Amino acid sequence: MTKKIHSSDFGKNFIWGVSTAAFQIEGAHDKHGKGPSIWDVFTSRKGKIRGNDTAKTSCDFYHRYKEDIYLMKSLNIPNFRFSISWSRILPMGTGKINTEGIAFYNRVIDYCLEQDITPWITLYHWDLPHELELKGGWTNREILDWFEEYTKVCAQSFGDRVKHWMVLNEPMVFTGGGYFLGVHAPGKKGMRNFLPAVHHAQLSQAVGGRMIRKWIHDAKIGTTYSCSYIVPKNKSPRNIRAAKRVDALLNRLFIEPVLGLGYPEKDLPILKKLKPFILPGDMGKSQFEFDFIGIQNYTREVVQHSYFIPYIRAKIIEAPKRKVITTLMDWEVYPPSIYEMIRKYSEYCTMPNLIITENGAAFQDTFTEGKIKDKKRQKFLKDHLEQVLKAKKKGLNVHGYFVWTLTDNFEWAEGYHPGFGLVHVDFKTQKRTVKKSGKWYKTFLDVRN
Repeated sequence: MTKKIHSSDFGKNFIWGVSTAAFQIEGAHDKHGKGPSIWDVFTSRKGKIRGNDTAKTSCDFYHRYKEDIYLMKSLNIPNFRFSISWSRILPMGTGKINTEGIAFYNRVIDYCLEQDITPWITLYHWDLPHELELKGGWTNREILDWFEEYTKVCAQSFGDRVKHWMVLNEPMVFTGGGYFLGVHAPGKKGMRNFLPAVHHAQLSQAVGGRMIRKWIHDAKIGTTYSCSYIVPKNKSPRNIRAAKRVDALLNRLFIEPVLGLGYPEKDLPILKKLKPFILPGDMGKSQFEFDFIGIQNYTREVVQHSYFIPYIRAKIIEAPKRKVITTLMDWEVYPPSIYEMIRKYSEYCTMPNLIITENGAAFQDTFTEGKIKDKKRQKFLKDHLEQVLKAKKKGLNVHGYFVWTLTDNFEWAEGYHPGFGLVHVDFKTQKRTVKKSGKWYKTFLDVRN
């Protein structure tokens, strides 16, 4: 990239921050009354996580939150997105409230405000209480009531100080990975689990939104979606149709019902099998007027037709096979993807404001003489921000950007192998070291520039 960009190029009201998730950073997995989550259980099973890693301690944010929040302040980061661990405040998922869990998040919120950092809460970032999974988890329609109760507790406990809320994090990923492929917690597989989980997660977006609106009248409410720019391998009609099916699954499945458009079953006929789970009035109840939608984009996908893939008749061509530049996650580095997703979502006539709530990359960092040089991550962020600026200048509906993530952490099924952080964590000593990319982001955000 030739031209240097700065946060001021985006306008003074553009929102900047970093994103994290409770299970990935907190540790203290059984401290002070916390109940087990599905990820606590899943990571205890051999062979489920790379290196058999667990998040029992991870970054130990539970005890080191002041250090990390102050680190954010030192990096000029004005907004902090974090999630609530459902089982830390409701150990059984419903019923008795764990006051020590509430107290922890109160301390985090209060210290953020003390440091002039605005807290943004994500209600659900994948760590469902294990006790609720024993009752069917997201496949059980009762989760609408469980989630409503949980949301009410959070809104009443934190809504006097927290005005920015996100309901679900990437429902396509936690339903697909956890209830169809079985590679994420709780490890269930098959369409019989995936379909009800999808519909109940869909309804829960609106349930959570309405509950926040009820208890926090001045709240800004959103929800977040994983999305990838989908392109066909070539212009053959069957590959174009295959790409359309994948796009309907990965990019449209959850947003279109919220906007009153229903499920995209015309382009993905397998979604007609959702009908047994849709009760009268459900599609109306799935609609909610969010204040913003979070776009979480990391890459693009190239698709070709495949007779051998059931339900979708399409295959994603893995990036390494296409001989393109990739991250440690084997995701293609393709900055225009983020522009294309802003453009795509902006085309919905009733789309609220868009905020990039996650974007970042894992690369092999170089640690020399106490310094971490991560030029690839720095370039990744700069190149993607250039695409966001392009969208902004074209008048597209984008109003913020959050980096994933502050510190290296537990990266779900990949364990500690990939590090996405602006800050390196030595998981043996818990020492934090700001990477070159973190120092670059600090300069990028410096309001004095």
